[in-house]
Amino acid sequence: MKILVTGFDPFGEDRINPALEAVKRLPDNIAGAKIIKLEIPTKFNISAEVVKEAIESYKPDYVLNVGQAGGRFAITPERVAINLDDGRIADNAGYHPLDQTIQLDGATAYFTQLPIKAMTKAIREVGLPAAVSNSAGTFVCNHIFYQVQYQRAKFFPDIKAGFIHIPYLPEQVISKPQMPSLSLADDIKGLIAAISAIVERDGQGDINTIEGSIH
Repeated sequence: MKILVTGFDPFGEDRINPALEAVKRLPDNIAGAKIIKLEIPTKFNISAEVVKEAIESYKPDYVLNVGQAGGRFAITPERVAINLDDGRIADNAGYHPLDQTIQLDGATAYFTQLPIKAMTKAIREVGLPAAVSNSAGTFVCNHIFYQVQYQRAKFFPDIKAGFIHIPYLPEQVISKPQMPSLSLADDIKGLIAAISAIVERDGQGDINTIEGSIH
């Protein structure tokens, strides 16, 4: 089994992105699955092409995109991607879409194929906060989540894909004392647990219930 795991480069005023830092430090093999690590740009109109090229090149069984969600206290596997770009700020190319449809011939929304409840349970079992999220926002995180689902629908029907958000790093909240954060070591630990759950549940679907969600 091969799993393509992507992490965004820093954006906005941040000089570091926990997603990229954690992805770069993942082991090359998790629970018997080969892990392919990829840095992607925080740019609406480029990130999807970078991932598509990687899918064509590596032919993974799964794609897991990882992004930063400042303000969240937990690691949050995402349930649904929506067909909308609406940036609070501009991306790293200076592009600032407002109320823009991502794909005119795409579905209004796509649901992940990943076992998000099992992933959440696995993260909690290694002692970290986790919850299923029902909104990936409308910035580049949702954009890439949606675009990979669109690519799956149009070109890569055999892959399974999804997105997971991780909190700020402690160094990102030095001047934000009320903002939650998680250490890089815990980010890595949580991602390994989530990926292990993906491998374990392969071909079985998700578990039925788990307490807790973030809206």
